[in-house]
Amino acid sequence: MICDIKDRNLADKGKLRIEWAARSMPVLRSIKERFEREKPLIGIRIAACLHVTTETAFLMQTLKAGGASIRLCASNPLSTQDDVAASLVVHDGIPVFAIKGEDRDTYYRHIIQALEERPQITMDDGADLVSTLHTERQELIGEVIGGTEETTTGVIRLRSMADKGVLRYPIVAVNDANTKHLFDNRYGTGQSTIDGIIRATNRLIAGSVFVVCGYGWCGRGVAMRARGMGARVVVTEVDPLRALEAVMDGYEVMPIAEAAKIGDFFCTLTGNIHVIRKEHFEVMKDGAIVSNSGHFNVELDLEALSQMAVSRRMVRDFVEEFRLKDGRSIYVLAEGRLVNLAAAEGHPSSVMDMSFANQALCVEYLVKEGKNLAKQVYTVPRQIDEEVARLKLASMGISIDQLTEEQDRYLHSWEMGT
Repeated sequence: MICDIKDRNLADKGKLRIEWAARSMPVLRSIKERFEREKPLIGIRIAACLHVTTETAFLMQTLKAGGASIRLCASNPLSTQDDVAASLVVHDGIPVFAIKGEDRDTYYRHIIQALEERPQITMDDGADLVSTLHTERQELIGEVIGGTEETTTGVIRLRSMADKGVLRYPIVAVNDANTKHLFDNRYGTGQSTIDGIIRATNRLIAGSVFVVCGYGWCGRGVAMRARGMGARVVVTEVDPLRALEAVMDGYEVMPIAEAAKIGDFFCTLTGNIHVIRKEHFEVMKDGAIVSNSGHFNVELDLEALSQMAVSRRMVRDFVEEFRLKDGRSIYVLAEGRLVNLAAAEGHPSSVMDMSFANQALCVEYLVKEGKNLAKQVYTVPRQIDEEVARLKLASMGISIDQLTEEQDRYLHSWEMGT
C-alpha cells in the first residue's frame, strides 16, 4: 500500500488508543453500525485532509464501513499522532500521508498524494486540500460530487471562493452545525487549548493575566476555562458585538496594544493574520508566553519576532525562546501552530463524537444530493443537526419532551392570539 508515515511499528499502540477514543464516541459508533449494514458509501472515493488523531481514525473507520475508499493526509504539520497513522495503515488498510513535524513541502506533497485518490468527496479542515485541488489538480474537479469543511477558518476561505465564483463544487460547512461549533469549538477547544499550554509549559494558570484574542466560540471556550483555573482573563476583539458580549460575560476587554503590556499568557483564536505583531512583542513582559489555537500559525507574526530576536533556542518540547536585544525573552509554543493538537492530543473524543457524526452524515447526504446542489457553501441540513443531538442525548440516557398536537398547532398558527 502506498503511504507515508513515520513508523509502522507504532500500529499496535495506535490501535489501542483508537479503541479508547471510540469508547467515548457513541453517536459515531451507532452511525458506523448502520453504515456496516446499509453500505451507503459503496464505491465512493474520499480524500480527507484532517488532523490525524484517534477521533479522526474512528471517523475513517466509519466511512470505510460504509463502503468508501479513503486517502487521509494531515491538515496541520504538527497535529499528527504517528501511532494513529500507523494503525490506520496496518490494521485498517487506509492509505495515510502524515508525519508529525513534517516540513511545508512534505505537507503539500501529502495533500497531492491524497488527491491521487481521484476523490468524489473531499473532507477538509482549513481548506488547504480544496485550495490545492482548485489550483494544482484542476483536472480532477470534474469527478467531485461535493465536500465538507470542519473548521471556521476553512469555511471563511471557502465562502470567499464561492463569492468570487471560483468554487467549483458544493461544500457543506460542518463547522456551522450547532452540534459542532456550540460544543466542539467551545468545550473542545477550551479544554484542549488549556491542556496544551499546561503540558508545554507546566506553568500555573491561577493568578496570571491570560489574554484571549478573539471571542468567537473557540475564544469563549478558552476564556471560560482560563477563568475557571483562576486567571484574570482579558479579551481582545474587533467585532463590537462580540466585545460587548465578553464584557457582559464578565471579562476585561481592551485593544491588543494595551493587553500586550500586561499579559502573562496569550492565545489567538481568530482565524486572521498577524493578530499579535511586532509592536505588541515590543511591549510584552519578560517571560510572556504566546500561543495560537485558531488555525494557521499566521495569527502570530513570527517573522517579525525572529527579526527582533538576537537568539533563539528550544527550552522545552514545544517551547521556543526568543531572546530580544533588551534582554527580555518571549516564549512561543508549538511554532505558533495549534497548541491543543501540537502539544496535547486535541479535543476530547466525547465532543468530537458530534463533530465527526456530522461529517459522516454529511458525506452520506452529499452522495445522495450533491449532484443537485449549486457550487456554493451550505449549512448542515437541520435534520442532520437534530439527529446528531438526538443520538447524543440518547447515548447519555437523557429523554426530552415532545410537543403535544395542541402545542404544535399553536406554534404554527397565526389565528390564535394571547
